[in-house]
Amino acid sequence: MTSAIHRRAFLLTTATGAAAASLPNTTSAVEPKPSGAKFKYGLNTSTIREQKLGIVKEVELASQAGFDGIEPWINQLEQYVRDGGDLKDLHKRISDSGLKVYSAIGFANWVVDDDEKRKAGLEQAKRDMDLVLQIGGTHIAAPPAGATNQTDLNLMKAAERYRALLEVGDAIGIIPQVEVWGFSKSLSRLGETALVATEAQHPRACILPDVYHLYKGGSDFEGVKLLSSHAMHCFHVNDYPADPPRASIADKHRVYPGDGIAPLKQVYHTLAQAGFEGMLSLELFNPTYWAQDAKLVVETGIRKMRESVAKAFA
Repeated sequence: MTSAIHRRAFLLTTATGAAAASLPNTTSAVEPKPSGAKFKYGLNTSTIREQKLGIVKEVELASQAGFDGIEPWINQLEQYVRDGGDLKDLHKRISDSGLKVYSAIGFANWVVDDDEKRKAGLEQAKRDMDLVLQIGGTHIAAPPAGATNQTDLNLMKAAERYRALLEVGDAIGIIPQVEVWGFSKSLSRLGETALVATEAQHPRACILPDVYHLYKGGSDFEGVKLLSSHAMHCFHVNDYPADPPRASIADKHRVYPGDGIAPLKQVYHTLAQAGFEGMLSLELFNPTYWAQDAKLVVETGIRKMRESVAKAFA
C-alpha cells in the first residue's frame, strides 16, 4: 500500500514537472530593460559653426561641457592647417582634453556617375581621410555629395563605388560611413542607404544615420531596428518641430533633442537593443543657436542630450 502511494506521488510529481517545463518561461521571455548608459556623447562642430571660434576653441568647449567626442568638418581642419596649425598638436590637444574623434564630415564626390569627377572625388577622399587620421580619428561621413539632385542613381553601381571608397579607407586606416541625406534625391532614405552598404560586400561597410535626415527623407524609424551595432558607429542626434511640415522643413529648423516631436525614445531604445556603443553626435544648424554664446550652446546641447536619453529609459 505504502509502495503504491509512493509510486502515485512520484508519477504526479513527474507529470507536474513535465507540464511546468512545457509552459513558456515568462521570466526569461521578458527582455531586460535597455539602458543608454553605453552611449557616447559627441559634438558635431556645425552646432557652433557660425560663432567662428576655430577648431581649437571648439575642442576646449566640448571638453569643458563634458562631451566624450568631437566630430569636426574637413574644411575646419584645412583652415587650421592654412593658419599654420600642426595636426599632430591638434591630435594631442584633443587627446589631452579627454575627447575622441569618432567621426568627421567630408564631401568627396565618390558616388557620382562621371568617371573623372569620381576619380577626383576618391583623391579628395584620400586627402580628407589623411587629415582625420592625423588627429586620431577613425571614421568619416560619406554622403552622396555631387549627386544631390540626381534622381536616377543606380544603387548597385553606388554600392560598387562605396566599396571602392572603403578600399581607399583600408589603405589609410579610416572607415567611410555611407550617410543618409534626407534632402537629397539620391540616398535620401534609410533603405536605399542600407542597400548600398549591404551590396558593397565589404566587412567594414556601415551607415551614418541622422534623426532629422530620416524624417526629412520619409524613412520610418522602425527601419533602424534592422541595423546591428556593427552597422552604426555614429548617429547624428537632433530634433525637429511639427511646423514647418516635412516637405519644407530644412536644416535650420533642427532643435535640441527633446525640444521637438522626433520619436527619440524609440530611437534610443532601438540603439540600446542593438548593442550600439558609438557616439550620439549633436548636429544642429540653427541660426538662433549660432547667435548665442557658444559655451551656452554646447552646455545646453549636452544637457538636453542627457535629459532626453534619461527620459527615454526612465
